Amino acid sequence: MKTSTKKTRRVIRNATIGLLLIILICVFSGYNYYSSLKLPVDMNDSKDIIINIPSGASTSKIANILRNNNLIRNELYFRYISKQRAIGGKYQAGDYKLRRSMDIDQIIEKLFKGEVYAETAKFTIPEGFELNQIIERLSSHSELNINKEKLLDIIENEDFDFKFLKGIPKGKNRLEGYLFPDTYEVTKDSSERDIILMMLNRFDKVFKEEYYERANELHMSVQDIITLASIIEREARVESDRPIISSVFYNRLEKEMLLQSCATIQYALGERKEKLTYKDLEIESSYNTYKNIGLPPTPIASPGESSIKAALYPDDTSYLYFVAKGDGSHVFTKTYKEHLRAKNGNN
Repeated sequence: MKTSTKKTRRVIRNATIGLLLIILICVFSGYNYYSSLKLPVDMNDSKDIIINIPSGASTSKIANILRNNNLIRNELYFRYISKQRAIGGKYQAGDYKLRRSMDIDQIIEKLFKGEVYAETAKFTIPEGFELNQIIERLSSHSELNINKEKLLDIIENEDFDFKFLKGIPKGKNRLEGYLFPDTYEVTKDSSERDIILMMLNRFDKVFKEEYYERANELHMSVQDIITLASIIEREARVESDRPIISSVFYNRLEKEMLLQSCATIQYALGERKEKLTYKDLEIESSYNTYKNIGLPPTPIASPGESSIKAALYPDDTSYLYFVAKGDGSHVFTKTYKEHLRAKNGNN
């Protein structure tokens, strides 16, 4: 009787252990399966997939779109996580760029934050570009939908609330020098105003408060500084020459000498000629610094930050002349006699 009882207990114990093992295996398997639902569908697939979440789409509909594009492993799990986090119904409509290598948390975060995808285009404005060159580059860009006439109207007549534009009247040359040269990335549906505003904002970041204070110390307006910087930009080829060229122009301004910058003549002519003639130097224009003392009325190009800094912080020299050498650098001299010698030596 005792032997039978022991056997019964052993059978029950073994059955219980077996059942527990089965339960543990099921729990473990279930946990692994549950955990796997969070994982990327394919860790090695980094190809971009563009999907559209329609306006007013339910969590169920969104889960279906994601599953149909093989971006999530299980629709019910997506709905469960959304409900658990109380974000179901809060996903934002739009186009999204997703990948199968993204886990479900990354996908949920993008949809919840509304990190919509928009096609972008890049354009570069080189240092020393004139306003008309900038307009041509933007309006002829194959990936931007820019209307040239509208762009011109915005440049000449639109209101822009920037400190550096205070006191500058609207008109043809108003933004010359202020559309900062840089490489920009914009959405392809950016408007003409969006793009101009982006370039002005870039200038605003570069021309920091310290520069305003320095301009005041020099008894120069921002317009004066940018005008001088634009001439330096057009004259300089070697970085180290910029503050020296700047000092030459400051010395000439102080002595009320003509600046005699070929770059200003080219601006007046509306073309960048390889060699200027004596007739070119006689052109009637307020930009002709061979005839008019002082700075021209507006900048003649878009200067980069190096030229702006050179205009604000010129070297301390006694130079009054410079002439370009074949390698793009310059010879600087103090007298006209030295200048002629340097000029003849470079011919």
